[in-house]
This record gives sequence, C-alpha cells and structure tokens, in this order.
Amino acid sequence: MKRPLRGALSSVALLTGLVLTVSSCGFGGSKSDDSDPNTLTFLAPTYSDGTKAEWDAIIADFQRANPDVKVKLSMESWDSINDVVRTKLQSKGTTPDILNIDAYSTYATDGQLYPATDIADPAVIADIQPGFAKNASIDGNQWALPLFASTRTLFYNTELFAKAGIGAPPRTWTELTDDAKKIQALGGVSGYGLPLGSEEAQGETSIWTFGAGGTWSDGDKVTVDTPQNLEGVRAMKAIADAGATEPNPGATNRLDVINAFIQGKIGMIEGLPPTISQIAAKNPSLKYATAPSPTKTGDPSTLGVADHLMAFKKDGTKAAAIKKFLSYFYSAAVYAKFVSGEHFIPITTSGAAALTDDPVTKAFAATLPVAKFYPSNNPKWGAAQGAIRQQMGTIAQGSDPASVLQKIQQAAS
Repeated sequence: MKRPLRGALSSVALLTGLVLTVSSCGFGGSKSDDSDPNTLTFLAPTYSDGTKAEWDAIIADFQRANPDVKVKLSMESWDSINDVVRTKLQSKGTTPDILNIDAYSTYATDGQLYPATDIADPAVIADIQPGFAKNASIDGNQWALPLFASTRTLFYNTELFAKAGIGAPPRTWTELTDDAKKIQALGGVSGYGLPLGSEEAQGETSIWTFGAGGTWSDGDKVTVDTPQNLEGVRAMKAIADAGATEPNPGATNRLDVINAFIQGKIGMIEGLPPTISQIAAKNPSLKYATAPSPTKTGDPSTLGVADHLMAFKKDGTKAAAIKKFLSYFYSAAVYAKFVSGEHFIPITTSGAAALTDDPVTKAFAATLPVAKFYPSNNPKWGAAQGAIRQQMGTIAQGSDPASVLQKIQQAAS
C-alpha cells in the first residue's frame, strides 16, 4: 500500500521534548556490527509494496561494486517506525547508522547526526534542488539528504467541468468556490474535496495559508496566528460554509477525498504525485487534468514536503562507508529508478533530467520552484502540527478561525 509523503509531520510530535542519547549497542544487529566501520545498519519505512525489493536490489548492486562495505536493511511501516526508533533510544538502545524518516531536526540539534558534507560527495549535495537543501538545513548547515519530494497540485474532473459549463481550471479562491458550486449543483457529486480530518489537516490547511502568503515560521519562532494564515483559514471555512464540498469536511481524511475523486464523485481535489498511479490502477478511464493550486491572487504557490536520509555519527568511524553508499544511491540512474518506482518527484537535477518523460515528473516538476515547506527544522513544529490536526476541522463545524489559530499558537508555544 502506498504511503504518500507527509514530510515532517508525525515524527516531530513523537520526538519533540525527548532527551535522546546514544549507547554502544547495535540497532537490530550485534555489537560487532556497530563497531565495524564497514557494516552499516539502515532502517527504512515502507512506501509501497515494492519498497523493500527496491532497496534490496540497490544494496545488492552496491555491495557487488563495493564488497568491502556491508549494508543491513531493516524495514518498518510508517505507523511504527518512529515508535521503533524512540523505543530503542528510551531503552538505552541506539539509532541505525542510516535512517529514512521525515523529521531530522531533533537529532540534529542534539548533535547526533553527521553533517551532510561528511556523508555525501560535494557533487551530490550540489545536485539537490536548493529549496529542499535549505529545508534540510538548520542555521545554514545541512544535516540530512532529501530522499524525494511531494508537492500538491489541483486535480480536476474534466467531464464534470464540461457538464457544469466550466471552461478552465480555477486560479483564485473565488474562482475555485464558484466552480465548486457549479459542480455541486449537478447533483450526486461534490464540488471540492476539503479534507480537514485528523489524518493530515495540516497539509490541506497549508495549501490555503501558503496561498495567502502565509508561513508557519519566522526565524526560530513558529508563527500560526498571523493575518495571512487567518485569510487562508477563513477561505477554507467559506467554501465549506457555501456547501460546495463533501459532507462533513471537518471529519474527512485525505484518503477519503482522493478515493472519491478517483470514483468520479468529487470535481476537484489537491492531489499528490502517487494520485496519478492510483487513478491508473483504480479507474484508468477517469477523465481528469491537473493545474496549479488556486491561491488568493492566482500567483502560484503550493505545499512541498520531503522525507530524508540522515546518518548518525556515534563514534565517527562510519562516515567513509556511509558516503560510499549514499553517493552510489544518488547517482542519476540508481536514484531515478527508485523515485520512479515509488511515484514521487526527484529532488536532484540529474534525477529530474533522467525522468523527463515520467508522468509524475511531467505533472509536478513545475511545482517545485514555488513550493513552501513546513518548518521541519524547528522542533516546536511538532506541537503545532498536532494541534492543527486536532483543531482545524472544527472550522467546518462552526468554530471561529481566529480562535482556532489562537489555540494552535498556544500549543506551539
């Protein structure tokens, strides 16, 4: 089952506030593995049914070319991987040598990670899209390597558009609401999918707040209760109050609206890169197209997220072996094959060039330069995003947007 990127969402909440320490025993391996500079333990999440096989093949090819280095892979589901890492640390265990999760900031600020310059060739670091490299950095120092990207873009049902007499996709919130009303008036379908349930309300909310020029941070401060963010939340409430969304959007999750769109029951949603492959698998006859996410003014903006690879320095003896493996992985052919198999967006220039004909890259590559990010390099973001998930849905049930943002700001503080 595909797990679309959440990008610095759940793991920060799990890790914020913990005092993390490193001990001398191995992660899922023996003490000898932990002390051997040429044996690497690698913990990765399952993105899809094919993720383990993809990593197994990459590791096997790498080890054939580098027989002096051994990589031991462990896999966990996204539901459990953060708990596994946390439990190991709390029980005086240790981290893996290489870890693939979303948030890295707590580990970095606790001094546990190698700087990216220690574990990847300069050419690899230079190949990463600047916005994603910045999002993997704290105070100008890069601590993680973005794995791949997910942004959002508007998916719209062209058949429903034609029936409703809509000639072009909306560019502004006003146009979006008007078009959603027209589709809703057809009967039996919803105009726009607004998932404000607890699964990932911060994702949908960010698309709207970013579309008003808002951000979630200013320097080292998490900024929730701002005029721009309030504009975005009020616009969400307005389209819900207009009756142009699915029923009860405050309790509806993202997966629900994606499935409804695939079934032809919703006119427009904010979709992710894997949405393309999901449509191809579940309803290949669906007539749809994509367009930039509508914003307040029509100027392009979207949500960007990335999961990361990070390396724990422990006693500092494994940097050379880690650099060999990660530099191999980020080579254009290897990296592009992995990204294509998982149906996400490449975050390297060479990977994007190798995937110019890939349908995901075609639909989403243009969104990267205008993507804005969660402040995943701020440990306080975890409390804020948790509060957004709990509170934001209430605006569709009568709560005042300003009061909701104030509650979230208090949680972040």
